[in-house]
Amino acid sequence: AGVGTGRGRLSARLLQRTRMTSPDTNVAVRLLARSPASLKRKREAAKQLIEGYYCQLTKGCGNEFCANGNCASCPGFKQLDNNQAAARALELYRTRAELCVGWPTKKLRSLLYQNISHDKFKHKDLKSVAENDTDVICSEKQKQDSFQDISYLTEEKVNEILNVCNETGDFSLLVRVIGRIFSSAEKLVKSFRKPEMQKTCLNCLPKNTPADVEKGDKTITVFGCEDSVPCCSQQKSCDCLAQSVKPEDVTVDVKSVQRVYRKLLLHNRIETALINALMYLSPDVECDLSYHNAYNRDSNYLNVFIIVMENHNLHSPEYLESALPMFCKAMCKLPLSAQANLIQLWSTYSSNDTRRMIEVFQQLITYKVISNDYSSRNLVNEDDVVVAATKCLKLVYYANLLGGVLTLENDDEESSQETRERNLQQNLLIEDTNYKKGPRVDPLEKILNFKTIDCCRPVIPYDEFVNESLNNVLAVDKDYIFFKVDSEKKFSFLTCPFLLTPYTKSQGLYYDNRIRMFSERRITVLYNLVQGQQVQPYLRLKVRRDHMIDDALVRLEMIATENPSDLKKQLYVEFEGEQGVDEGGVSKEFFQLVVEEIFNPDIGMFTYDSYTKQFWFNPTSFENDGQFTLIGIVLGLAIYNHCILDVHFPMVVYRKLMGKKGTLEDLADSHPVLYRSLKDVLEYEGNVEEDMMITFKVSYNDLFGVPITHNLKESSEDIPVTNQNKKEFVQLYTNYILNQSVEKQFRAFNRGFHMVTNESPLKYLFRPEEIEQLICGSKNLDFHALEEATEYDGGFTKESRIVRDFWGITHSLPEEQKRQFLQFTTGSDRAPVGGLGKIKLIITKNGPDSDRKHTDKAATNSTDTEIQNSKAQTNLGSQETTNNTYVLQCTATSRLLYQGQAEGKAS
Repeated sequence: AGVGTGRGRLSARLLQRTRMTSPDTNVAVRLLARSPASLKRKREAAKQLIEGYYCQLTKGCGNEFCANGNCASCPGFKQLDNNQAAARALELYRTRAELCVGWPTKKLRSLLYQNISHDKFKHKDLKSVAENDTDVICSEKQKQDSFQDISYLTEEKVNEILNVCNETGDFSLLVRVIGRIFSSAEKLVKSFRKPEMQKTCLNCLPKNTPADVEKGDKTITVFGCEDSVPCCSQQKSCDCLAQSVKPEDVTVDVKSVQRVYRKLLLHNRIETALINALMYLSPDVECDLSYHNAYNRDSNYLNVFIIVMENHNLHSPEYLESALPMFCKAMCKLPLSAQANLIQLWSTYSSNDTRRMIEVFQQLITYKVISNDYSSRNLVNEDDVVVAATKCLKLVYYANLLGGVLTLENDDEESSQETRERNLQQNLLIEDTNYKKGPRVDPLEKILNFKTIDCCRPVIPYDEFVNESLNNVLAVDKDYIFFKVDSEKKFSFLTCPFLLTPYTKSQGLYYDNRIRMFSERRITVLYNLVQGQQVQPYLRLKVRRDHMIDDALVRLEMIATENPSDLKKQLYVEFEGEQGVDEGGVSKEFFQLVVEEIFNPDIGMFTYDSYTKQFWFNPTSFENDGQFTLIGIVLGLAIYNHCILDVHFPMVVYRKLMGKKGTLEDLADSHPVLYRSLKDVLEYEGNVEEDMMITFKVSYNDLFGVPITHNLKESSEDIPVTNQNKKEFVQLYTNYILNQSVEKQFRAFNRGFHMVTNESPLKYLFRPEEIEQLICGSKNLDFHALEEATEYDGGFTKESRIVRDFWGITHSLPEEQKRQFLQFTTGSDRAPVGGLGKIKLIITKNGPDSDRKHTDKAATNSTDTEIQNSKAQTNLGSQETTNNTYVLQCTATSRLLYQGQAEGKAS
């Protein structure tokens, strides 16, 4: 400063001792002579920094989407030769320009001297060594330059690039190639083709095409094909590729893609490039499918989704934030034909690959559900990511079914009532057709010519598709509205029932049944206004206890004949000569008594197997069809009115109700002894004809011990069962036992069931095993779950002494008495769908303390009851109020009734 202002000239010695300020640390320092070691270190640091700039200008930082204008990885960067890059590196060093993070640390001189050993200097001329090593560098440079124009990838090319990267220790080249290919749908479609497909397409080339054309050369349009369709090396597929949904016709080599992913995902930088590329790829794919009909123009566009889904790291957190949600939205834009093609391919995958894809979409759904706070104003149905992931999971679900054990023979036993014309009342209200019918058949089932009921055993169990987190936040009432009314505008998870628990689906069915009841009631009111007649708004049954079956049969047959829609009204049962208001309990007692009488072995409608403890239709029953129709109506009414029945049918009955015929696999549940015998016949490796000596004539005893014979074929006595026709014998025998012998009885039973459920979404929402649980409930009784769900009123709390004593006694009861208590409280000794935790039990006081016994004020099938124990004397009463809500009324004395050393056992 003194020199600049003319205050005097300072001597050189004084200048060396002047204190200056460092521009880096803003700390005063003394300028002293630098030591040789310090200068050497600074030169090394400067050299490494310049080399870093040079590598950044020539190779890039490895980030395909780098924003640094002085980096070769930047999309708009202009390539420099070596001399230009060196001069530019010096300039960047002077200006201290930005240096990308993660630039290659490999020193430049290693490229020049890595192949020059000390022996070369001893025995060779330096000039010749330099020339040879310059050739090495040039060849390496040519290799790297040859990969700059790659327009598609194969397993061989990936291996070649990996070898180059392993030699140099720098994977920037592979990162750039992966980013460029996987971010472009056009390039990804061409990649990883099957060798036979590429070879076939070369055969499609015109005759004047040069013979030395190899795979991977520049794209050539095949003008020799009709319609001038470009070859499959472009986005269009030539005529030699069948436009089919067969998995073998898919042009991508899945096994090759899997091997490539296993190699690529070993490097973190490459996986980062895959994530970034997927984020760039997905919006373009979504746009192509939405507005440009990409799949209709080229069916090979499906390869994009096949290749991306082979990434076994898609379920990791790095993908869940942005990349995977964007990809799911793009996949949802696939047309139905493309989705069917994808399902067909995935159905051939192994159980491990199928489970991996399930985990990918389940992880995304769970991640989004947990990360968001849903409410009545912010429904999960409006979350685009959850909806997209659900739709993608649906494809895997259908692939899981198609890859399992199938029975594709459909039964034609469905009731004709489903196609009945609208009656007068429905026309007056002009009700929406979609409401009455609902989305009965999924569009994917139509295009695949396949029903979910066709699958006997899937590849992955059904339970792995259920997402508990989603079920916990789903507003079923709102979702049901979308399911019935706004299905085109709003997404409903009821259209994907595989994702829901049986309890959630039963809630949807409950809303459907209740709304239908209210609709029938509204129709009745309108009919009364128009016709001036008093029409009963309920399905009222007045029966005598001594003639219950006859009274119910006559009344229900009359209703089914005159106006079947009355079966969809709310059931109201009245026992003749008895007072009581049916709030649910009387109906339950009616169902219980009807089932007990119909399934009585003395009547002979059903046979009972003491080994399986199940009932089966008696093929020689003397009862008329009306009796079997009645039990079918009873089962339908039980579902419709949300009641649990004590029936014990094998699973094949519910499969037949869903429209399937019984098969050999169904015999394992209904007739296990016969099943093992027929399996022995099929698996027998000896001479069946000589060793077993059986024919196509079968015999068995009826319910009364009378032998019955049946010919499976004409002249069956003379047709022996041999090794050649044993499969036919087993098939005919199974069909006779499960279908043909009980055809008359089951047709009447099926007709009665569908009189009630023909317009219900029952078949759409539930599987056969879930329908059984819906009708029969569950035998597993978790009273601890019931205790957790119980509410208290009238001064009682969870900590009240009488409440604690009550639960202590209840938990100590044996299993049979627990069932009796459940029967007293709810009218059934079984748990509803979802378990006892779904029952809303309310314990409340019923007046002041007294010693009086309980008087049943509720409309339940319980009697006067008093529970007396060593802790307290408690008077209990049970009353059903609403759906799965029960009130337990108690009056407790303050005195304790000690019974010596009773140890708390109930008296």
